[in-house]
Amino acid sequence: MVGARHDRSVSAVAIYPSLHITISVSSRTGPLSPVASPQQILRGATTFGLLGIHPFWTLLVQPRPLYRPCVSSSFSMSTSDRTPDAGEFDTSHSIAVRKFNRTHGLIPPAVEDQDVQLHRCLKQLSQKQNPIDKYLYLSGIRNSNVHLFYRLATNHIKDIAPLIYTPTVGDACLQWSHNYVQPEGLYLSYSDKGHVASILHNWPYHAEITVVTDGSRILGLGDLGINGMGIPVGKLALYTACAGIRPEATLPLMLDLGTGNKELLEDPLYLGSKREKMSGQEEREFMDEVMIALNERWPGIVVQFEDFKNPFPALERYQHKYTCFNDDIQGTGAVVLAGIINAVKKSGVPVKGQRAVFMGAGSAGVGVAKQIVEYFMREGLTEDQARECFWLVDTKGLVTNDRGDKLAPHKVYFSRNDNGGKQYKNLAEVVHYVKPTILMGLSTIGGIFTPELLTKMAQWNKHPIIFPLSNPSANSECTFEDAIKYTNGTALFASGSPFPPVNYKGKSLQPGQGNNMYVFPGIGLGTILSKSTVVTQSMIYASAQALSTALTPSERSQGWLYPEIARIRDVSVIVAMGVIRAAEEAGVDRETRIEGMKDEQLERWVRSKMYDPHEETQRVEKEVHSYIKDVVGNGVGGSHL
Repeated sequence: MVGARHDRSVSAVAIYPSLHITISVSSRTGPLSPVASPQQILRGATTFGLLGIHPFWTLLVQPRPLYRPCVSSSFSMSTSDRTPDAGEFDTSHSIAVRKFNRTHGLIPPAVEDQDVQLHRCLKQLSQKQNPIDKYLYLSGIRNSNVHLFYRLATNHIKDIAPLIYTPTVGDACLQWSHNYVQPEGLYLSYSDKGHVASILHNWPYHAEITVVTDGSRILGLGDLGINGMGIPVGKLALYTACAGIRPEATLPLMLDLGTGNKELLEDPLYLGSKREKMSGQEEREFMDEVMIALNERWPGIVVQFEDFKNPFPALERYQHKYTCFNDDIQGTGAVVLAGIINAVKKSGVPVKGQRAVFMGAGSAGVGVAKQIVEYFMREGLTEDQARECFWLVDTKGLVTNDRGDKLAPHKVYFSRNDNGGKQYKNLAEVVHYVKPTILMGLSTIGGIFTPELLTKMAQWNKHPIIFPLSNPSANSECTFEDAIKYTNGTALFASGSPFPPVNYKGKSLQPGQGNNMYVFPGIGLGTILSKSTVVTQSMIYASAQALSTALTPSERSQGWLYPEIARIRDVSVIVAMGVIRAAEEAGVDRETRIEGMKDEQLERWVRSKMYDPHEETQRVEKEVHSYIKDVVGNGVGGSHL
């Protein structure tokens, strides 16, 4: 650029961090003076009034977005023209790192301790008046300082998890389009059919796991269309917080296949396509394209299906071809099975004497029941004997062969043929008929486990097993307080949503929570680390078995069915190890480095692969100083550090 002639176009690019703009300067008429640096160009332009129109210069100012979905796992060592990632605006970074990242001056000058950062966040969080405001606040942290967000989440997972996932995520989804501020995840619309692969290339990171939904059955809230994006976003936040899957390796994915929700179609703020729901055939064709494109873009990516109105077709279509599972069916089944394994042992009733009434015969209910059937079979029952331990109830009453209606295919397996022609039309009639040892709720009908039914359960059983599993809390079939009160403190209880402890006869009782977060993070981590080609049923079952063994002696002595949620990362390691071992036994793993490892070795290896947000500042410091050392050692000058 020295001594440029007037007939030649010359340009220079200056990145000025504090303004975050790109300045391009070009000559139109005469020779330019020598330019020492882009920064000098900017200072000169300012001095001579070149930030406006000038006869000899053209100035182009372009905004450069600060937002990135997540932070790269490895440094880009080029500092000449780069936009800082979300995790780089971190007040715990040293001045040297800030200069390297080009964030120096963009954040306040104090270099903070991580504990101070967390103290500020907790203080600000406590000032928010309701859960949805707290959700939005936490979303802002995740998108502006991803490592700080996960430090907060991992340190306070018991308090943060209900705010970033159930029950708060239900309200977040209901208001998603109205509260939309920034991009999160990837949206694939049916209008993109034929171009899905090219759109996936817009995602700038290497994805190892994706949570996919079409929003057609979000929790117990029904069809929310693209507003259901809160589910993949929240679920993947738990994959990272609970199992240490790096945030940039996660892909929240929403399939916009239209909606049958008339209210959304008439809402001017709804951000999805204003079209009716696609037909089943159209959905299958689009899903085929999505699955092919995902695996071409990221071979072996783990796909978790979530909150599809009818989840069985996709699972049956793809589970033997791609690395995928459905958390509504398999994850729910596994986490409930783990609680049932422990509850059955505590009840004193052998599996052959168990009688389970399920309120709810949808995909989740059937998935849970099938997992428990497998457990009963492993305990010595035949398949027919195990299946006969279950009575499923839907909105029309007990599911029977002679009820007179056409049963959905997934209900047929548990349909009863021993009712003697009599139809039991509601839950109360079925409970009095069966006198169950287990009362399971997956109906989303809040309060349907009435005081009368709970009292009867305690009369029939020394330790009745009461599992109201519906989410969110308002849809729970009963509360922990009611379960304890009406069973005189004898219930073996687990719920889907969190409930506070109950003081009963001077003793504080802790409710069990059969939350899927106990298993799906470990299933994902184990599948990724083992490089499994598919997710087998044996891997799902292994996750439940592993979870049932994860309680400490202290937790067992207190009668808990699930571990303390604060230990979730340790629990996820145990679950992941169980999944890895099952993958090895099934011959679907491809990670040869762990072959022959003893359990102690495998545990250390799994832990070494987990993302720890507390170590990110130290890791970055080491990388930057190593880079500086290399530059100095190679005799390269001009470092601005």
